[in-house]
Amino acid sequence: MGSMNIAVFGDVVGEAGVEFFARRLNAFRKQYAPDMIIVNGENSAKGNGIDPVSAEALRLAGADVITGGNHTFKKKQIREFLDDNSYLIRPANYPAGTPGSGWVTVPTPLGRVLVMNVLGCVFMDALRSPFETVSEILDKNAGQFDIAVLDVHAEATSEKAALARYFDGKISVVFGTHTHVQTSDARVLPGGTGFVTDIGMCGPVDSILGVKPEGVIEKFVTKLPVYLEQAEGKCALEGAVFSVGDDGRCLSAETFRIEE
Repeated sequence: MGSMNIAVFGDVVGEAGVEFFARRLNAFRKQYAPDMIIVNGENSAKGNGIDPVSAEALRLAGADVITGGNHTFKKKQIREFLDDNSYLIRPANYPAGTPGSGWVTVPTPLGRVLVMNVLGCVFMDALRSPFETVSEILDKNAGQFDIAVLDVHAEATSEKAALARYFDGKISVVFGTHTHVQTSDARVLPGGTGFVTDIGMCGPVDSILGVKPEGVIEKFVTKLPVYLEQAEGKCALEGAVFSVGDDGRCLSAETFRIEE
C-alpha cells in the first residue's frame, strides 16, 4: 500500500472560513502533499450549521470527506443532502433513522480509508456511547478497510483522549474537533494510533471561536440569549497531518497553523 498522508482540518467557520480554505488549499498541497483531506464542516454555513452550498464548496475546493458535529442538523435542507451525498457524514451515534451516515469508506490508490464521526457525551447531548458506536462500526466493516480514521466531536478533552486510548492500535488516526482551540499534544500512541486532542479551527482570527467577540462577551456578562454573528477579516487554517504506514500504524502526527 505504501505510506499515506492524511490531512485533517478543524471546524471551518462561516463563509470566510470556507473561502480561505478554498484559496489556500493548493499551496497547502504543495507543502504537505496530502493523499486524503478530511474537513470538519459543521459550522461552515452562514449563520452556523452546514448546508448544501457550504458542503459543495468544501468538496469542490478539495475535501474528500466532510465530517459533522452537534450543529450538523441546524439547517433543515441538509437532511436530504446527507442521504444523497456519501462524502458528507454526521455523528454516528445519533438514533437509528437519522438522515445520512456516520461513516464512509473511501477507496484510494493507497488503500481503503474508513472515516468515522462521533459526538462526545460529556457536557453535550446524551447520545449513544461513542465507545459502543465505534466498536460496532469497526466490527461491521471488518476486512473492508485498510486505514481507519475517527473524528471525535466532543467538549471534554478526557473523553477524546479516552476514546483514542481505547481504540489505540485499532484505528490509525483519532482527532478531536468542536472546541475550536488547537492543542499541543500531537503524538503517536503506544499501539500505533495518531492522536491530537483538538485540531483547532479554520476561520477568522480576530474572533471568539469564529464569531464576533462582542456577542460572546455580552452573553457571559448578561446571561441573556444573544445572536452570535460570525466574524470577518484575517483567517487561519488549523489542523493536523498524519502519516500512516502500510500496516495501518501511524508513523507521525504534526499539527499546522496557516495564517493570512
